[in-house]
Amino acid sequence: MRLFVAAAGLLFASFSLFAQPATQERLKAVQGDPAALKAAVEAGRKASFFCANCHGETGVSKAPEVPNLAGQNAAYLLEQIRKFGSGERKDAFMQGLIKVLKDDERVQIALFFASQAATRSRADAGQAARGGELFAKLCTRCHGADAHGNEQYPRLAGQNIVYLQSSITRYRDGTGVRNNQLMSIATATLKNDDIVAVTNYLTQLP
Repeated sequence: MRLFVAAAGLLFASFSLFAQPATQERLKAVQGDPAALKAAVEAGRKASFFCANCHGETGVSKAPEVPNLAGQNAAYLLEQIRKFGSGERKDAFMQGLIKVLKDDERVQIALFFASQAATRSRADAGQAARGGELFAKLCTRCHGADAHGNEQYPRLAGQNIVYLQSSITRYRDGTGVRNNQLMSIATATLKNDDIVAVTNYLTQLP
C-alpha cells in the first residue's frame, strides 16, 4: 500500500512538472506567430467573460481590492492561473472558475489581458517620492526599475493601491495567504507607513 501511494505521488509530481512547461511552450509558440497571436487574443477576450465581473472587461479592476490584470506579462499570468487551478494559490472562488478552463483557454486569457493597456492612478506626491526610494532599494532586482515585472514577477506599476497594500502587508506579516520567501525577506523591515509610501509610488507609475 505504501509503495502504491509513493508511486502515485511520483506520478502526480511528474504530471505537474511536465504539464505546466507544456502550456508555457504553447504560449511562446503562439506569441511567435502574429496570426495565431491575434486569434488567441480575440479568443481570450471571449473566454475571459467570467473574469469581467471582478477584474473588468479589459483587466482594469472594478474593485480596489481586486488586482488589475491589464498589461501583466502573459507568462506570469499563465503561471498564476496554473497555481490557482492546482490550489498552490488559495482562493476558493478563483479555483472553482479556473478548474473548468482548458489549457488553450488559459493561454488565450493570459494573452488577452497581457495585450490590454495598463492603467495608473493618482497618488500623494510626497508619499510617492519616499516610496520610490524604498522601491529602488528593495524591489527593483525582481520587479524591474520600471516595476513592469517579467515572466516570474508581476507588474506592479499602476496596480490598485488597496490591493498592493493588502498583499505587501500579508507577505510581511506571514499570514499564510501570500507566501514567498523573497517577498517575506524584502518586506520584513517595512513599517505600515513605508507600505503606504511604496504603494503610492507604484500606483501612479505608467
